[in-house]
Amino acid sequence: MRLWSLSPTYLDRLGLVGLWREGLLAQRVIAGTTDGYKHHPQLIRFQSQEDPLRAIGQYLVHVAEEGDRRGYRFKREKILHPKSWDLIPVTQGQLSYEFSHLLHKLQTRDRERYQQLKSIETPQAHPSFAVIPGKIAPWEKI
Repeated sequence: MRLWSLSPTYLDRLGLVGLWREGLLAQRVIAGTTDGYKHHPQLIRFQSQEDPLRAIGQYLVHVAEEGDRRGYRFKREKILHPKSWDLIPVTQGQLSYEFSHLLHKLQTRDRERYQQLKSIETPQAHPSFAVIPGKIAPWEKI
């Protein structure tokens, strides 16, 4: 499971569709409607929020908006709580790590996308996150 801290605009087709599916899985885990992935480290930042379902719902809304922009048809009715939520902090180190990870994937999966993104020095965060100074998150599996 990879719930990117990066703006979904950076993701290629496979990445964005995968993010939508994995975000919906994360929502099911947080809602308690599935047994798997209960302790997955990618969920920690959502589970630590006062209202985890609203936090993951807001995250999914932004993924769906990027899907809309590209002409995809993500079923928004699957978002349990699409209301806005407070921004979740993410460190600059985490964003940098994820961007490097994404570029590595794109080098083999989508060379054109890789070429478009490789010169970006400071990647933008997913709209659900507020960037703060710091290193890679302790929950990240490196």
